[in-house]
Amino acid sequence: MPKPYESEYTLFMREWLKRHPEEREVQRTGRALWWDKPQDAEARRAFEAAQAPVRPYYYDNFH
Repeated sequence: MPKPYESEYTLFMREWLKRHPEEREVQRTGRALWWDKPQDAEARRAFEAAQAPVRPYYYDNFH
């Protein structure tokens, strides 16, 4: 069975992370900073309820 394709970038990153294992912690820190945030369901529902309805044709100023 043939080996699945991996891009040059994927191969580079695998090799680079082998040589620089400390970067895994930097990745986790960056992910926590930008993505891993606690979610507030009530605030999300309020945000969605406050949205104005979208007009059928966005650029039509007369309807």
